[in-house]
Amino acid sequence: MQHTEQAPAEARDSGGPATAGTVKCLVWDLDNTLWRGTLAEGDEPEVRPGVREIIRELDARGILQSIASRNDHNMAMEKLKHFGLAEYFLYPQIHWGSKADSIRRISESLNLNPKSFAFVDDQEFERMEVGFHFPSVLCVDALELEGIPDRPEFRPRFITEDSALRRQMYLDDERRNRLQTEFTGPEEEFLTTLDMEFSIATAREEDLKRAEELTVRTHQLNSTGYSYSYEELDAFRKSAAHKLFITSLSDRFGSYGKIGLALVECAETEWSLKLLLMSCRVMNRGVGSVLMGHIIRLAHQAGVRLFAEFVPNEVNRTMYVTYKFAGFRETGDSRGKTVLLENDLKIVPSNPSYMKVSAEA
Repeated sequence: MQHTEQAPAEARDSGGPATAGTVKCLVWDLDNTLWRGTLAEGDEPEVRPGVREIIRELDARGILQSIASRNDHNMAMEKLKHFGLAEYFLYPQIHWGSKADSIRRISESLNLNPKSFAFVDDQEFERMEVGFHFPSVLCVDALELEGIPDRPEFRPRFITEDSALRRQMYLDDERRNRLQTEFTGPEEEFLTTLDMEFSIATAREEDLKRAEELTVRTHQLNSTGYSYSYEELDAFRKSAAHKLFITSLSDRFGSYGKIGLALVECAETEWSLKLLLMSCRVMNRGVGSVLMGHIIRLAHQAGVRLFAEFVPNEVNRTMYVTYKFAGFRETGDSRGKTVLLENDLKIVPSNPSYMKVSAEA
Protein backbone atom coordinates (compact mmCIF):
# COMPACT_ATOMS: atom_id res chain seq x y z
CA MET A 1 0.00 0.00 0.00
CA GLN A 2 1.65 3.25 -1.15
CA HIS A 3 0.58 6.77 -0.32
CA THR A 4 2.27 10.01 -1.29
CA GLU A 5 2.74 12.80 1.21
CA GLN A 6 1.31 16.13 0.09
CA ALA A 7 3.79 18.79 1.15
CA PRO A 8 1.99 21.68 2.83
CA ALA A 9 1.96 24.93 0.89
CA GLU A 10 3.36 28.08 2.45
CA ALA A 11 -0.14 29.42 2.91
CA ARG A 12 -1.38 26.35 4.81
CA ASP A 13 -3.54 26.89 7.88
CA SER A 14 -2.48 30.07 9.56
CA GLY A 15 -3.73 30.78 13.05
CA GLY A 16 -5.50 34.07 13.69
CA PRO A 17 -5.66 37.24 11.64
CA ALA A 18 -1.95 37.72 11.00
CA THR A 19 -1.78 37.10 7.25
CA ALA A 20 -3.46 38.41 4.14
CA GLY A 21 -7.23 38.12 3.97
CA THR A 22 -7.70 36.34 7.29
CA VAL A 23 -10.43 38.58 8.74
CA LYS A 24 -13.90 37.21 8.01
CA CYS A 25 -15.91 39.55 10.25
CA LEU A 26 -15.31 43.11 11.49
CA VAL A 27 -17.24 44.08 14.61
CA TRP A 28 -17.85 47.81 15.07
CA ASP A 29 -18.36 49.92 18.18
CA LEU A 30 -20.74 52.83 17.58
CA ASP A 31 -20.14 55.85 19.84
CA ASN A 32 -17.05 57.80 18.76
CA THR A 33 -16.10 54.96 16.43
CA LEU A 34 -18.64 54.46 13.66
CA TRP A 35 -20.15 57.85 14.44
CA ARG A 36 -19.09 60.94 16.29
CA GLY A 37 -20.89 61.52 19.59
CA THR A 38 -22.43 59.50 22.41
CA LEU A 39 -26.03 58.57 21.70
CA ALA A 40 -27.07 57.88 25.31
CA GLU A 41 -25.81 61.31 26.42
CA GLY A 42 -28.15 63.12 24.07
CA ASP A 43 -25.66 63.83 21.29
CA GLU A 44 -26.86 63.94 17.71
CA PRO A 45 -24.36 61.53 16.10
CA GLU A 46 -22.85 61.98 12.68
CA VAL A 47 -21.17 59.19 10.75
CA ARG A 48 -17.42 59.69 10.77
CA PRO A 49 -15.90 60.73 7.43
CA GLY A 50 -14.91 57.74 5.33
CA VAL A 51 -16.82 55.17 7.40
CA ARG A 52 -19.55 54.60 4.82
CA GLU A 53 -16.90 53.94 2.18
CA ILE A 54 -15.05 51.50 4.47
CA ILE A 55 -18.24 49.57 5.26
CA ARG A 56 -19.20 49.27 1.59
CA GLU A 57 -15.70 48.31 0.49
CA LEU A 58 -15.37 45.55 3.09
CA ASP A 59 -18.84 44.30 2.20
CA ALA A 60 -17.84 44.09 -1.48
CA ARG A 61 -14.80 42.03 -0.47
CA GLY A 62 -17.02 39.50 1.32
CA ILE A 63 -16.01 40.56 4.84
CA LEU A 64 -19.02 40.32 7.15
CA GLN A 65 -19.73 43.09 9.65
CA SER A 66 -21.55 43.36 12.95
CA ILE A 67 -21.82 45.64 15.98
CA ALA A 68 -20.85 45.40 19.64
CA SER A 69 -22.04 48.57 21.35
CA ARG A 70 -23.11 49.60 24.84
CA ASN A 71 -26.27 51.44 23.88
CA ASP A 72 -30.02 51.37 23.77
CA HIS A 73 -30.79 48.85 21.05
CA ASN A 74 -33.83 50.53 19.54
CA MET A 75 -32.33 54.02 19.52
CA ALA A 76 -29.09 52.81 17.94
CA MET A 77 -30.82 50.74 15.26
CA GLU A 78 -33.07 53.66 14.35
CA LYS A 79 -30.00 55.84 13.94
CA LEU A 80 -28.28 53.21 11.76
CA LYS A 81 -31.42 52.97 9.60
CA HIS A 82 -31.46 56.76 9.32
CA PHE A 83 -27.87 56.65 8.06
CA GLY A 84 -28.72 53.88 5.58
CA LEU A 85 -26.26 51.46 7.20
CA ALA A 86 -28.38 49.01 9.23
CA GLU A 87 -28.55 46.44 6.41
CA TYR A 88 -24.78 45.91 6.50
CA PHE A 89 -24.66 44.50 10.04
CA LEU A 90 -25.45 40.87 10.86
CA TYR A 91 -26.65 39.89 14.34
CA PRO A 92 -25.84 43.30 15.91
CA GLN A 93 -25.28 43.18 19.68
CA ILE A 94 -26.45 46.48 21.11
CA HIS A 95 -27.02 46.34 24.88
CA TRP A 96 -25.31 47.33 28.13
CA GLY A 97 -23.42 44.07 28.63
CA SER A 98 -19.87 42.93 27.93
CA LYS A 99 -18.49 43.42 24.44
CA ALA A 100 -16.54 40.19 24.78
CA ASP A 101 -19.90 38.47 25.32
CA SER A 102 -21.18 40.27 22.22
CA ILE A 103 -18.26 38.91 20.19
CA ARG A 104 -19.09 35.42 21.44
CA ARG A 105 -22.76 35.76 20.47
CA ILE A 106 -21.90 37.07 17.00
CA SER A 107 -19.41 34.24 16.51
CA GLU A 108 -22.01 31.65 17.47
CA SER A 109 -24.70 33.22 15.29
CA LEU A 110 -22.43 33.32 12.24
CA ASN A 111 -20.88 29.94 13.09
CA LEU A 112 -17.41 31.48 12.65
CA ASN A 113 -14.37 31.05 14.88
CA PRO A 114 -13.51 34.30 16.72
CA LYS A 115 -9.91 33.96 15.54
CA SER A 116 -11.13 35.29 12.18
CA PHE A 117 -12.69 38.39 13.80
CA ALA A 118 -11.51 41.98 14.09
CA PHE A 119 -12.93 44.54 16.52
CA VAL A 120 -12.70 48.32 16.26
CA ASP A 121 -13.38 50.55 19.28
CA ASP A 122 -12.23 53.95 20.55
CA GLN A 123 -11.90 52.75 24.16
CA GLU A 124 -8.70 50.96 25.19
CA PHE A 125 -10.54 49.21 28.04
CA GLU A 126 -13.03 47.64 25.63
CA ARG A 127 -10.27 46.46 23.31
CA MET A 128 -8.34 45.02 26.24
CA GLU A 129 -11.40 43.19 27.56
CA VAL A 130 -12.11 41.62 24.16
CA GLY A 131 -8.41 40.78 23.73
CA PHE A 132 -8.29 39.14 27.16
CA HIS A 133 -11.18 36.79 26.40
CA PHE A 134 -10.31 36.32 22.71
CA PRO A 135 -6.54 36.78 22.24
CA SER A 136 -6.74 35.96 18.53
CA VAL A 137 -9.23 38.75 17.73
CA LEU A 138 -7.52 41.63 15.94
CA CYS A 139 -8.36 44.73 18.02
CA VAL A 140 -8.07 48.07 16.22
CA ASP A 141 -8.06 51.54 17.75
CA ALA A 142 -10.71 53.77 16.17
CA LEU A 143 -7.94 56.30 15.54
CA GLU A 144 -6.57 53.81 12.99
CA LEU A 145 -9.94 53.31 11.30
CA GLU A 146 -9.01 54.91 7.99
CA GLY A 147 -6.23 52.38 7.41
CA ILE A 148 -8.41 49.28 7.82
CA PRO A 149 -9.09 48.64 4.09
CA ASP A 150 -5.35 48.74 3.37
CA ARG A 151 -4.33 46.30 6.10
CA PRO A 152 -3.35 42.88 4.67
CA GLU A 153 -5.76 41.09 7.04
CA PHE A 154 -8.64 42.79 5.22
CA ARG A 155 -7.40 42.17 1.70
CA PRO A 156 -8.38 38.71 0.39
CA ARG A 157 -6.30 37.51 -2.53
CA PHE A 158 -9.39 37.07 -4.70
CA ILE A 159 -12.84 38.65 -4.62
CA THR A 160 -15.20 36.09 -6.09
CA GLU A 161 -18.87 36.14 -7.01
CA ASP A 162 -19.57 34.35 -3.73
CA SER A 163 -17.57 36.98 -1.82
CA ALA A 164 -19.66 39.85 -3.15
CA LEU A 165 -22.89 38.04 -2.22
CA ARG A 166 -21.75 36.73 1.18
CA ARG A 167 -23.79 39.11 3.34
CA GLN A 168 -26.97 38.33 1.40
CA MET A 169 -26.28 34.61 1.76
CA TYR A 170 -26.03 35.02 5.53
CA LEU A 171 -29.27 37.01 5.56
CA ASP A 172 -30.90 34.12 3.68
CA ASP A 173 -29.43 31.76 6.30
CA GLU A 174 -31.00 33.85 9.03
CA ARG A 175 -34.41 33.42 7.40
CA ARG A 176 -33.87 29.66 7.08
CA ASN A 177 -32.76 29.36 10.70
CA ARG A 178 -35.76 31.34 11.90
CA LEU A 179 -38.10 29.07 9.93
CA GLN A 180 -36.37 25.97 11.29
CA THR A 181 -36.75 27.23 14.86
CA GLU A 182 -40.48 27.66 14.28
CA PHE A 183 -40.87 24.25 12.60
CA THR A 184 -42.33 21.60 14.92
CA GLY A 185 -41.85 18.40 12.89
CA PRO A 186 -38.84 16.09 12.39
CA GLU A 187 -35.67 17.64 10.96
CA GLU A 188 -35.80 15.60 7.74
CA GLU A 189 -39.34 16.84 7.16
CA PHE A 190 -38.12 20.43 7.53
CA LEU A 191 -35.27 19.78 5.08
CA THR A 192 -37.81 18.47 2.58
CA THR A 193 -39.61 21.82 2.68
CA LEU A 194 -36.43 23.61 1.52
CA ASP A 195 -36.43 22.02 -1.98
CA MET A 196 -32.63 21.74 -1.95
CA GLU A 197 -30.61 21.16 -5.11
CA PHE A 198 -27.00 20.02 -4.66
CA SER A 199 -24.52 19.98 -7.53
CA ILE A 200 -21.18 18.13 -7.64
CA ALA A 201 -19.00 19.15 -10.58
CA THR A 202 -15.44 18.74 -11.75
CA ALA A 203 -13.71 22.03 -10.93
CA ARG A 204 -13.10 24.32 -13.89
CA GLU A 205 -10.54 27.09 -14.20
CA GLU A 206 -13.16 29.71 -13.36
CA ASP A 207 -13.90 27.88 -10.09
CA LEU A 208 -10.34 28.02 -8.74
CA LYS A 209 -10.47 31.45 -7.09
CA ARG A 210 -13.45 30.33 -5.05
CA ALA A 211 -11.81 26.95 -4.43
CA GLU A 212 -8.74 28.63 -2.94
CA GLU A 213 -11.00 30.87 -0.86
CA LEU A 214 -12.83 27.82 0.49
CA THR A 215 -9.60 26.18 1.65
CA VAL A 216 -8.48 29.40 3.34
CA ARG A 217 -11.81 30.20 5.01
CA THR A 218 -13.12 26.74 5.98
CA HIS A 219 -11.88 25.23 9.24
CA GLN A 220 -14.61 23.29 11.05
CA LEU A 221 -15.71 21.04 8.19
CA ASN A 222 -12.23 20.55 6.77
CA SER A 223 -10.71 17.07 6.89
CA THR A 224 -7.08 18.25 7.03
CA GLY A 225 -7.07 21.97 7.79
CA TYR A 226 -4.84 22.53 4.75
CA SER A 227 -5.24 25.47 2.42
CA TYR A 228 -4.21 25.27 -1.23
CA SER A 229 -3.20 28.08 -3.55
CA TYR A 230 -4.83 28.83 -6.89
CA GLU A 231 -1.72 27.49 -8.62
CA GLU A 232 -1.75 24.20 -6.68
CA LEU A 233 -5.43 23.68 -7.36
CA ASP A 234 -4.92 24.41 -11.05
CA ALA A 235 -2.20 21.74 -11.15
CA PHE A 236 -4.55 19.23 -9.52
CA ARG A 237 -7.31 20.19 -11.97
CA LYS A 238 -5.01 19.45 -14.93
CA SER A 239 -3.54 16.27 -13.43
CA ALA A 240 -4.69 12.91 -14.77
CA ALA A 241 -3.86 11.47 -11.34
CA HIS A 242 -6.32 13.67 -9.44
CA LYS A 243 -10.02 14.49 -9.27
CA LEU A 244 -11.00 17.93 -8.00
CA PHE A 245 -14.70 18.41 -7.24
CA ILE A 246 -16.50 21.62 -6.32
CA THR A 247 -20.08 21.71 -5.04
CA SER A 248 -22.97 24.18 -5.05
CA LEU A 249 -26.23 24.29 -3.12
CA SER A 250 -29.47 26.17 -3.57
CA ASP A 251 -32.97 26.02 -2.09
CA ARG A 252 -36.21 27.94 -2.25
CA PHE A 253 -34.65 30.88 -0.39
CA GLY A 254 -31.80 31.28 -2.88
CA SER A 255 -28.25 30.13 -3.54
CA TYR A 256 -25.70 29.17 -0.90
CA GLY A 257 -23.03 29.56 -3.61
CA LYS A 258 -20.10 27.20 -4.06
CA ILE A 259 -19.79 25.58 -0.65
CA GLY A 260 -17.67 22.43 -0.88
CA LEU A 261 -14.47 20.96 -2.27
CA ALA A 262 -12.92 17.49 -2.55
CA LEU A 263 -9.50 16.43 -3.81
CA VAL A 264 -8.91 12.78 -4.68
CA GLU A 265 -5.52 11.33 -5.64
CA CYS A 266 -6.09 8.43 -8.04
CA ALA A 267 -3.56 5.61 -8.37
CA GLU A 268 -4.17 2.42 -10.37
CA THR A 269 -5.44 0.28 -7.49
CA GLU A 270 -6.31 2.81 -4.80
CA TRP A 271 -7.65 6.32 -4.34
CA SER A 272 -6.82 8.69 -1.51
CA LEU A 273 -9.20 11.45 -0.44
CA LYS A 274 -6.66 14.18 0.33
CA LEU A 275 -9.12 16.91 1.24
CA LEU A 276 -12.83 17.16 1.95
CA LEU A 277 -14.39 20.39 3.13
CA MET A 278 -17.78 22.06 3.40
CA SER A 279 -18.71 25.61 4.32
CA CYS A 280 -19.86 25.86 7.93
CA ARG A 281 -23.08 27.50 6.68
CA VAL A 282 -24.31 24.10 5.45
CA MET A 283 -23.25 22.09 8.50
CA ASN A 284 -26.78 20.81 9.17
CA ARG A 285 -27.77 20.08 5.57
CA GLY A 286 -26.05 16.70 5.19
CA VAL A 287 -24.18 17.71 2.03
CA GLY A 288 -20.79 16.53 3.33
CA SER A 289 -22.13 12.99 3.49
CA VAL A 290 -23.61 13.35 -0.01
CA LEU A 291 -20.26 14.43 -1.49
CA MET A 292 -18.50 11.62 0.35
CA GLY A 293 -21.10 9.15 -0.91
CA HIS A 294 -20.45 10.28 -4.50
CA ILE A 295 -16.73 9.55 -4.13
CA ILE A 296 -17.48 6.17 -2.54
CA ARG A 297 -19.69 5.25 -5.51
CA LEU A 298 -17.01 6.30 -8.00
CA ALA A 299 -14.34 4.26 -6.19
CA HIS A 300 -16.65 1.25 -6.07
CA GLN A 301 -17.29 1.55 -9.82
CA ALA A 302 -13.55 1.87 -10.50
CA GLY A 303 -12.78 -1.23 -8.42
CA VAL A 304 -10.14 0.48 -6.27
CA ARG A 305 -9.48 0.73 -2.55
CA LEU A 306 -10.52 4.05 -1.01
CA PHE A 307 -8.53 5.81 1.68
CA ALA A 308 -8.95 9.22 3.30
CA GLU A 309 -6.54 11.46 5.16
CA PHE A 310 -7.67 13.20 8.33
CA VAL A 311 -5.67 15.69 10.39
CA PRO A 312 -7.44 16.33 13.72
CA ASN A 313 -7.47 19.83 15.17
CA GLU A 314 -9.46 21.74 17.77
CA VAL A 315 -12.44 22.45 15.49
CA ASN A 316 -12.89 19.69 12.90
CA ARG A 317 -14.24 16.85 15.06
CA THR A 318 -17.54 16.99 13.10
CA MET A 319 -15.71 16.01 9.92
CA TYR A 320 -14.22 12.96 11.62
CA VAL A 321 -17.71 11.90 12.74
CA THR A 322 -18.95 12.36 9.17
CA TYR A 323 -16.21 10.01 7.93
CA LYS A 324 -17.14 7.42 10.56
CA PHE A 325 -20.83 7.53 9.66
CA ALA A 326 -19.87 7.05 6.00
CA GLY A 327 -18.11 3.78 6.86
CA PHE A 328 -14.49 4.93 7.08
CA ARG A 329 -12.34 3.24 9.72
CA GLU A 330 -8.85 3.99 10.96
CA THR A 331 -6.23 1.72 9.41
CA GLY A 332 -3.76 2.09 12.26
CA ASP A 333 -1.36 3.77 9.83
CA SER A 334 -0.44 7.41 10.36
CA ARG A 335 2.17 9.95 9.32
CA GLY A 336 2.73 12.51 12.03
CA LYS A 337 -0.65 14.09 12.77
CA THR A 338 -2.26 12.60 9.67
CA VAL A 339 -4.62 9.70 10.41
CA LEU A 340 -5.29 7.28 7.55
CA LEU A 341 -8.85 5.95 7.14
CA GLU A 342 -10.24 3.34 4.77
CA ASN A 343 -13.70 2.58 3.47
CA ASP A 344 -14.28 -1.07 2.57
CA LEU A 345 -16.91 -0.02 -0.02
CA LYS A 346 -19.31 -2.74 1.16
CA ILE A 347 -22.04 -0.16 1.66
CA VAL A 348 -22.54 2.34 -1.15
CA PRO A 349 -24.78 5.10 0.25
CA SER A 350 -27.77 6.52 -1.59
CA ASN A 351 -28.65 10.19 -1.74
CA PRO A 352 -31.18 11.54 0.78
CA SER A 353 -34.76 11.84 -0.38
CA TYR A 354 -35.04 15.48 0.69
CA MET A 355 -32.39 16.68 -1.79
CA LYS A 356 -32.07 16.69 -5.58
CA VAL A 357 -28.47 15.79 -6.48
CA SER A 358 -26.68 16.20 -9.79
CA ALA A 359 -23.13 14.89 -10.10
CA GLU A 360 -20.27 14.52 -12.56
CA ALA A 361 -17.84 11.60 -12.53
